[in-house]
Amino acid sequence: MSTIVNCVAYRKGMRLETFPVDEISEIIKQPDVFIWIGLHEPDDALLGKMQEEFGLHELAMEDARAAHQRPKLEPYGDSLFIVAKTAILTETDIVFGETHLFAGKNFLVTLRHGASKGYSPVRARCENNPQRLALGTGYALYALLDDIVDNYLVVVSELRNQFNQIEADIFDDRISRDKLQRIYRIKREVMLLRDAAQPLVDICNELTRFHEDVIPKSIRVYLRDVQDHCRRVIESCDNMREMLIAAMQINLAMVSIGQNDIVKQLAGWGAILALPTVVFSLYGMNFHNMPELTWHYSYFAVVGSTVAGCTWLYMKLKNANWL
Repeated sequence: MSTIVNCVAYRKGMRLETFPVDEISEIIKQPDVFIWIGLHEPDDALLGKMQEEFGLHELAMEDARAAHQRPKLEPYGDSLFIVAKTAILTETDIVFGETHLFAGKNFLVTLRHGASKGYSPVRARCENNPQRLALGTGYALYALLDDIVDNYLVVVSELRNQFNQIEADIFDDRISRDKLQRIYRIKREVMLLRDAAQPLVDICNELTRFHEDVIPKSIRVYLRDVQDHCRRVIESCDNMREMLIAAMQINLAMVSIGQNDIVKQLAGWGAILALPTVVFSLYGMNFHNMPELTWHYSYFAVVGSTVAGCTWLYMKLKNANWL
């Protein structure tokens, strides 16, 4: 459902009276005015209105109409088009969405696609700090990117907790199929999260070096902080991915060791049973000229020798950890 979440103008960091969308092109001409608009899954008509009022480039609007864009930063004249992946926690899973941002010298338009948290808390924090909000687009853009990356850190922490919960079962050679599937799903979500965070490092790097008309120098130190947080997310994802791969390899090794133990036990018992099988098969061949048949104690001697041989073989295999 297409929604205008917020449509607010600020002068020197102070919120002005609300205004209709049709007046954007006039209000934006006023000196020291910064417009911040938030949209949620806008339709073509609303996007066309934003393009008309802000003079946005048609190629950027074409990308904004289609979700599932890769994270990127593209300059179009006096404005920037930024795509960032968002990640939120649900009760059972991690869901990824997108936020598209149009940033100009005195305006910022955010478009949310898919699952994502609203940015009203971010706006409220900015409004509580009017001195920084007076810096305009640069500070608001930093606040949004910082909120997106902070959510990455929350997701990383949750994935780590989920992995820790099943880590103790890794050394069990009878680990359930469901837990193995959960390990694989965590690994997949870690890779998706890393793929979302990695482009933001390059985006922040470009924002801190170029586009001074949109991002003043006083804001660049804040963007470097966002960049550092992105690197923390990437490093955590890399470390967790290595742990997950190692966990799956360890479990596979434990299963192989368990199977080898079973094979050794079967081979050991087979060797023990082979001894009486050979002896009793020999006596079951019904030869007439067998000297032991005429001895009074032959039966007890053969059975006792067989039991003694089996016992000796059992002890040897037991000491060799085959049984």
